[in-house]
Amino acid sequence: MPETAVQELAYVVYEVGDPADWEHFGVELLGMQLGERFDGGFTLRTDEKAHRWIVTEGPADDLVASGYQVASAEALDRLVAKLAASGAPVAEGSAAEAAARRVERLVRTADPMGNRIELVTGLADAGTPFRSAALLGSFVTGTGGAGHQVLLSKGVERDAYLAFYEGLLGFRISDRIVEELAPGVFADLVFLHCNPRHHSVAFGDMPHPKRTHHFMVEVTDIRDVGRAYDRCMDAEQPFEMTLGMHPNDHMFSFYVRTPSGFSVEYGWGGLLIDDATWQVTTLDHLHSWGHRPPELVHELLGRAPRTNHLPGSEH
Repeated sequence: MPETAVQELAYVVYEVGDPADWEHFGVELLGMQLGERFDGGFTLRTDEKAHRWIVTEGPADDLVASGYQVASAEALDRLVAKLAASGAPVAEGSAAEAAARRVERLVRTADPMGNRIELVTGLADAGTPFRSAALLGSFVTGTGGAGHQVLLSKGVERDAYLAFYEGLLGFRISDRIVEELAPGVFADLVFLHCNPRHHSVAFGDMPHPKRTHHFMVEVTDIRDVGRAYDRCMDAEQPFEMTLGMHPNDHMFSFYVRTPSGFSVEYGWGGLLIDDATWQVTTLDHLHSWGHRPPELVHELLGRAPRTNHLPGSEH
């Protein structure tokens, strides 16, 4: 990767209308650990870091910032110079802002869609080990960062956002999926990586009211996907998609709606990329199997069941 590239998606910041519902969703249903409470919100942990999600109270019910970690202060200086030369907005965060994010340094910028980007160094560890009362295993973070997110391109041309993420931040294209969902209606997504995780961010030109379509968390034990699925089902948390698998990152997962309306993908078994051998391809389907909308499943289950007769069952 280029020396100025970001290393990982370190954290996300959401502004939500119902913090109590979100705390229950993150801790009880997803199996995260409550980090710290602060005036107007709280943090959620998925590993040894101080936080991976920052939840603040407010009307947006959407993503408000993405924190990307850079290797060092020197690398951040070079990246800031590159951003400034391109005409991108750049502002150094205050010491208080850095302290609130539990990082050594913070620089703000924005992508062509207007998404707030926080480039940081030195995301701190928490003072206590990570513990989840719900998980059998753990969340997959480490060199892959917090997970991945899929954002909406909002009509911005692909060349414009790739010039920012690929040309300036140093991401690399993993692959692209273009699927015709209906005659003349296409889902068109581009997936980008900055470490071995198949993608840390992806962009799609899809009708969606939010800035973010979903955030993905990955677990080490496949049983935790099923257990989380059951917890969400028992809690009557709305699903976006049932269990299934993607053809590009091979993630076995389901999608559940957050209390703010966008989704969380809860997965296991994601593909890792070796840049020395990886070949960029374009696929024509979003799902290898499953990932069905719940309303379709309800429609199928509502049909008269088919009767299967075993040989001799008539007697």
